[in-house]
Parts: sequence; structure tokens; C-alpha cells
Amino acid sequence: MGSSHPKPPAQDPIPAHDTPILGMTERPRVPAPAMYGDAGNFWVEYPSGLVDVSRTSPLPKTSTANINPPAINLESQMDIHVDGDRVVRVDRKRTALVVIDMQNFFLHPDLRAHPLGLECVQPLMNVVPALRSAGSKILWVNWGLTEHELSTIPPALIRGFKKHNAAGGFGSDLPGDFGRLLMRGAYNSELYGPLQAEFKKGEKEGTDVWIHKNRMSGLWGYQTALDLYLKENGITTLLFAGVNADQVSGRFRQPAPPTLPSTAISLSHEASYRGCVLGTLVDAYFRGYDCIVLKDATATTSPEGAYESVIYNSGGSYGFVTDTGRVIAGSAVKA
Repeated sequence: MGSSHPKPPAQDPIPAHDTPILGMTERPRVPAPAMYGDAGNFWVEYPSGLVDVSRTSPLPKTSTANINPPAINLESQMDIHVDGDRVVRVDRKRTALVVIDMQNFFLHPDLRAHPLGLECVQPLMNVVPALRSAGSKILWVNWGLTEHELSTIPPALIRGFKKHNAAGGFGSDLPGDFGRLLMRGAYNSELYGPLQAEFKKGEKEGTDVWIHKNRMSGLWGYQTALDLYLKENGITTLLFAGVNADQVSGRFRQPAPPTLPSTAISLSHEASYRGCVLGTLVDAYFRGYDCIVLKDATATTSPEGAYESVIYNSGGSYGFVTDTGRVIAGSAVKA
């Protein structure tokens, strides 16, 4: 005998109220021009795949079905191809490259093994001059603690930077000439290898700025140095690069026991170094900045899947994902 209860109607795999990232690997193009935001702060996306975040050409309130994308103003704008079959149009002077924690403490082979982080150095050396010539700022956002800040860091963060035996941590002495851990002016707090000289070059030219931070995120609190700089200079679009992409556990090297030569090193302590790139990226997203991650200039030491998760969410939720080659190509097109 059959059931008297009717069968429920068939449902689409993704309910209409779900956000686009759920169940999707790529967001489909919009069927008609769409504006997100209001007249003072907006993006416009077109069926062609262009996403204009330059905030220069709002859509009219009337029908937009037959509106074509405006022509690019090469003197003030550049188009960057990104993952997901899109092109992002940005304002050159309102765009900044945010390079996070590419410091000796996180990258120098005498302190740790971070081969993927070292692979980010050359892409940065390539893209930094290109963005300078395009009129964009280069912001080097790094740990650089003061004596006063040592007394203001919360317990969880202090514990995360200590070794498993509770030794070391912020302000502790590192081997050789590296100085105190992540203190301002210490060698371990300088940029790694050629990046330090590249910053000095840009600083002299007035294109590069060094911004200290005292948390994982450069935008964690009210009026951080990074947030103040961005607001004072009208910067709305951020290109993200650096280490570490997510929450990681990193081993750092310490001097060998006295029975070994003074030049020897050992990998005997492990501490947790959380994702400074992800922290700053998410806080920037919450504050309304346009976020674009440079995937070939961002790295982590975490197990497989952690980096991929950051990239997936960056392209699906926080903003967009591209690489330095496509940024260089976009910045090279000029009037």
C-alpha cells in the first residue's frame, strides 16, 4: 500500500539563500551589470568579467542591462587579470602592495627552514619595481616591538611565541648577531636578503613605507599604524604578499650545545607562529578594503591544505587571487 504523504518538491543542489562560495569552485559571471555598495563606496561588475573597484563610474539607477564597461583610463587605472575568469580594474594611486613579515626571523636559514617563503623573494623583487612605476605604494608591514609593547602583549600571544619549554619568546636573545626576537632595530627584524636593500631604495624614492605592527594582524585594533596610513592616503585596494599565510607551527634554530662547535645549530624547539598574512587580510576585508592575494608571493610552513584554504577563501569570499606576473603585465600598460 502506497504512502499517502506527497513527495517533497525537488530542490536545487544549492539553496537560493546560500552564499556563492558554497558548493562552487568558480563564481559565474553576472548576467547584467551589477553595482555593490552605494554612490560613495562601490564596485561595479560587468558580464564581460570586469570588476571595477576604482570607484569612478557608478551605474545609473535606471535600467543597466545594455550598459557596457567604461574605457580604461590608463593614466590613473590598471587592469589586473585574476583567478576565476575576472579582470579587476584598480586606481593606481589608491592601490598598495602590503608585504607582511618577510623578515629574517621568519626566513633566514640560520634561524629556520622555510623554503616556500624563500621562493617568494624573487617574485617580490620583480613586482615591487613594477608597482612603483605604476604609481602604487609599497608597504612593508613587519613585527618591530618596543620595550613598552612587551608589557602590553596578551598572554595567548606570548605563549604562542615561546618554545615548548616556555623559554624564549618576544624580546629574548637569538643566536649570533640576530639580536632580540622581533624587537625594533634588531637584525632578525630586518627584511630578508635583497628585500632590505629594495626597501631602502624605495624609501629613498618616496614610494616605500615601513610600518611596524605588534600583533599578527597589522589591522587588529583601533587606529593601527597601517590603518591610519591607508586612510590618510586614500588607499582602498590592497595587494597581499608575505608569510605566513595561515596558522602555522614553525621550528626555529638555536645555538648548539657547548659540546658542539659554536657554528653548529640544532632544530630542537618548536613554537607557534600564526598567520600574519591571513590576519591582516581578514581584518582588511572586515574594514572594507579591496583585497587581492598574490599567490606566488605568499607562503606558509603548514601542512598541505592550509595554504590552499587561504587561497580558496581569498578568491571566494575576501576578494581576489592573482600572481605577480599578471600584476606586472597590468602595470606595464600605460597611456
